[in-house]
Formats: sequence, structure tokens, C-alpha cells
Amino acid sequence: MRRLVPHPVLSVVIAIVWLALVNSAAPGHVLLAAVLGLAIPHYSNRYWPDQVVIRRPLRIVDYIAVVAWDILMSNVQVAWLVLFRSGPRLHSVLITVPIDLPHPTAITVLTGTITMTPGTVSADVAADGRAVLVHCLDADDPDAVVHQIKDRYERRLKEIFA
Repeated sequence: MRRLVPHPVLSVVIAIVWLALVNSAAPGHVLLAAVLGLAIPHYSNRYWPDQVVIRRPLRIVDYIAVVAWDILMSNVQVAWLVLFRSGPRLHSVLITVPIDLPHPTAITVLTGTITMTPGTVSADVAADGRAVLVHCLDADDPDAVVHQIKDRYERRLKEIFA
């Protein structure tokens, strides 16, 4: 069974995302979603060095809620900065955030989350996976940014990934 469906969760996610993108549950789209959901993980399996183990899958819902809230609030903050505080008054900085995540997939989710949140971009990941370089549009206190990333994202990802 593992040879046919090497990453079952990924297969389901790909099928759901495909159906959401085409905005249709017609039989042809459902069939294509199933084919894509099976084919993509099968052909990309050799690029996955080891199986991802999700220890607490229900924490994913909490993580998504936190990220969605942070994206919403960051959009408001960035709009405020652009409209009323742009120019030399911004404190744009590069911050090194030390990380201690158990799996490369968790690191990828963390860097993707940082990049999706307006006002921050993951610029680089250390070769050993122990730090992420983050560009912040406006950060008066870099230590507060590090604490926020570790507390809001990294802590939850540690709970999700084994």
C-alpha cells in the first residue's frame, strides 16, 4: 500500500486543493483530483528522505487559526506602516532566529509561515537547519520578534511534528 500511496495525507491535500482551485465537484474533476493526488506524491517520493510523522494532528487546526489571525493583523499593521509611517522612519532589520525543530518539513512550514505573514520574509536557512534569517519591515525590538516567532509558531510546530 505504501508503494501505491507513499504520502496519503499529501495525496488528500492535493486532491482537495485541486477541487478548490477548479471550484467544481464534477466527476471529471474528482477523477483528475484523485489522479493528481496519487501521481504527484508517487513521482516526488524519491525527494522525500524520510516519512513525516505528525504526532498531534488536531494541533494543526490551532496552528492554522493562529497563522490566519497573524496574517490578518499583519496586513493591518503593514497597511498602517505604508500609509502613515513609510520612509526613513521604518526600522527594517535582518534578524537571526535560532530554531530547534525536529524535521526539515517543520522547518519548511515555519519559513513558509514567516514569509506568508506580511512584514516578514524568510531570507535564508542555515545549512544545519538551526537558524532562519528573517527580514522584518519594521522591528523596533528584534528580540521581541524572535520571541514571537518561537512562541507562536515554533512551539506549535514542535507539538505537531514528532
